[in-house]
Amino acid sequence: MFFKEVFIITLLSTLLFSDSADLKKVDGTWHLRVMDGMEVRKARAILEFDIEKMKLSGFDGCNRIGGALQKNSDTNITVPMMMATKMACRESIHNWVSKRLHETVQEGFSITEEEKYGVEGITIKSPTHELFFKKMGREK
Repeated sequence: MFFKEVFIITLLSTLLFSDSADLKKVDGTWHLRVMDGMEVRKARAILEFDIEKMKLSGFDGCNRIGGALQKNSDTNITVPMMMATKMACRESIHNWVSKRLHETVQEGFSITEEEKYGVEGITIKSPTHELFFKKMGREK
C-alpha cells in the first residue's frame, strides 16, 4: 500500500507543480521519421502526447503503447510504467524501432522543436537515442 500512496503523491505533485506550458507545444500526434540517423518512416511509429492529462500513447511499430508522462526536471521527461500490447513484429525495421523507442522513453528524454531534413518537427533525445518526429496533419 505504501508504494501505491507514494506513486499517487509523486504523480499529483508532478501534475500540480510542473510547468506543462512548455510542453503544450508537443501536444498532439507525431510520426517518427528518423531514429539514430536512420530513416524509419516505414515502421509507422507514432506518439501522441496529451499534455493536459500528462499521458503518452501511440504505436511503436509493432504494438500499441501508453503510459503516464512524468516531468523529472525542466528538460527531462520519462514514462516510468509504459504498457504495451504483445504482438510480434512483422519486419526487422519494426523490431529495431520498437526496441529503441521503448529504451528512449524509459531512459528519460528531452524535447526540442527544430527543423531537420527539410521538415519542421521535434527531436526527442535520451542518453542513447535521438528520434525526430513530424507532427501529423502538417504539410511541411
